[in-house]
Amino acid sequence: MSTVRAAGSVLLASAGLLATPTSGRAQEYPKAPPAPGPLTPAPFPPFREALLPNGLRLLVVESHKQPVVSLSLNFAAGVSLDPVGKEGLAEMVAGLLTKGAGKRSAEQVAEAIEGAGGSLGAGAGTDFLSLNSTVLTPSIPLALELMRDAILAPAFPEKELELLRTQTLSGLQVSLTQPGVIADRAFRLALYGSHPYARSAAPASVRGLTRADLLAFHRSRLRPRGALLVIAGDVNTADIQRQVVRAFQGWSGAPPPAPVMPTPPARTKTELILVHRPGSVQSNLLAGNLTFLPNDPRFYAATIANQVLGGGASGRLFMILREQKSWTYGAYARYARRKGIGFFEASTEVRTEVTDSALKELLHQLEILRSEPVGATELDAAKGALTGRYPLTIESADQVADAVASARLYGLAPDYVQTYRVRLGAVTAAQLQAAATATIRPQAAVIVVVGDGAKIYERIKDIAPVRIVDPEGAPLTPADLSPKAAALELDLAALVARRDSFTISFSGNKIGWQRGVFEAAGDGFRYSEDLRLGGFVEQSTTLELDRAGQMKSVKQTGKQQGQDVTVDVSYAGGRAKGSAKAPDPKTGQVKAVTVDTALAEGTIDDNAITALLPALAWKPGAKWTMNVMSASQGEIKPWTLAVVGTDSVKLGTVSVEAYRAELSGGDAPLVLWISTGKPHRLVKIAVAGQPVEFLLVVP
Repeated sequence: MSTVRAAGSVLLASAGLLATPTSGRAQEYPKAPPAPGPLTPAPFPPFREALLPNGLRLLVVESHKQPVVSLSLNFAAGVSLDPVGKEGLAEMVAGLLTKGAGKRSAEQVAEAIEGAGGSLGAGAGTDFLSLNSTVLTPSIPLALELMRDAILAPAFPEKELELLRTQTLSGLQVSLTQPGVIADRAFRLALYGSHPYARSAAPASVRGLTRADLLAFHRSRLRPRGALLVIAGDVNTADIQRQVVRAFQGWSGAPPPAPVMPTPPARTKTELILVHRPGSVQSNLLAGNLTFLPNDPRFYAATIANQVLGGGASGRLFMILREQKSWTYGAYARYARRKGIGFFEASTEVRTEVTDSALKELLHQLEILRSEPVGATELDAAKGALTGRYPLTIESADQVADAVASARLYGLAPDYVQTYRVRLGAVTAAQLQAAATATIRPQAAVIVVVGDGAKIYERIKDIAPVRIVDPEGAPLTPADLSPKAAALELDLAALVARRDSFTISFSGNKIGWQRGVFEAAGDGFRYSEDLRLGGFVEQSTTLELDRAGQMKSVKQTGKQQGQDVTVDVSYAGGRAKGSAKAPDPKTGQVKAVTVDTALAEGTIDDNAITALLPALAWKPGAKWTMNVMSASQGEIKPWTLAVVGTDSVKLGTVSVEAYRAELSGGDAPLVLWISTGKPHRLVKIAVAGQPVEFLLVVP
């Protein structure tokens, strides 16, 4: 007991001495954080470079922190080298390099690398094609063997080519309906003109690619002279160089000289391109201009300027357009680096009704950054954000390999990676403003607006001279934005009995089905349709048409997300009368509607589109605008159906040539495929911008 009390007395006495400064005054604590220390070059392992006998550049970055190695083999063989009419070639070559090579099939390549706990893949960007692998240190010989086979002896098997073609076409089908992709393509085309940077893969170019095209591209472009192999991680420089020389023995040659690229168009005034996408409920905005070559010294100041303007949630565009105005979920800016001249762009997506206000504010913010110095606090915050997160981007072996490869491929300074943070931290407000003034030019910009032109043209036409195009780039006039509806001319002989069944899939996974029956009934026709969708939608619809294909009645029953849906509407005497109860597409809440509406001649019910498709005069370029009654909502809108191309649609083992048509005006834009041969038949439906497909089941 006494020992414990004595020990306690000593502890208390010590605590008292610690709590009472010898000066007798209360202890003072810092009221502000200490000043940051000077930025220093990134603690990067030393590089070792060598030019191998076959012309391959080898760059090794030793780091023994983890037993992991990343290998990145890079060629100046990006998509900008795709021949005209063969856009998508470089990406297809990259996609097949690891799908069978040497003595291994695609499955055996995957098994070998996955069995070693590693990864192997390839991809083609704008300027470069890269083959990459990351493995544990003991598996370096395997990685080199697989990379050697992929480069020297790719199989390009027809089976894998057709599978990749199908996947690519499916991806294009979805992406080409997305407003962001449409905006990007229109933006690059306007910026670069005839320069290859303006081109993009299209369904027609992908369908036309052959195995011979892939082999020719591979043999000419994937050569060692001028290529760059970066190996980063747990390696010994001398040892890995010997392994590389041994692995790629027999590989020789140089690619042909790069073609002379045309000069992008010079721009002295702003041009606004309105891409008319009927039915869009929002507008996608892009504004920007060409900038500089990749090694331009203004890059560092421009990077800070971009962070201030639109580098994330703290950027001015985000804070004003989203936080202050509530016009969008986000607004951003970026500088795109290219081997040739790059570009700057600012972008956002806004509600249709604020398109003009948002665009004016976006352009205003670009002008402010050019004309007004950035304050010290904002400047320091932008530099701190970039320099603070940079070390996180070069932690792993694959990140190191990517960073080093990018710097070398773009011809940047030898110490670029190490000194990047220091150079960013040294940017002054004056340098930032000078870079912004030189590289952000709202008075000579390309502006792209993708949205419903009928609703936004009048709002934006005074911002800059407007050129109107459709999503395919075909020119339109202001009158085309609101075409006049007319009664459909029907080939009544094509309205014959038929039964159609569709599977419904989401991202390739079956989620439901739809079945339709068209038949003669009394003095007219009847179309019955049943839909089941993933347990969320159960719907049965019956349409009655007269002998001329005109509406008589529509009845619908079912459930949508557990809510009852009913429609009971008759068409007679130039009016639609009845009632409906269905979820509102805007709110999702069930609403009851009493229908008593005067009809223009030829008005059809929205459920009748599928029934009447075979009776239309299908041909390339055909277009119809019709008055469509949505009985479930009690409203009439003009819908437009336009043929925009032809595709080959795979139905099981059968390929069907089909017109691709876009249907707009309803709750969501749709893409329809109708067989080109008679009798015309609907074979596929896709929801624009969504991975949802209806595919005809062939008996």
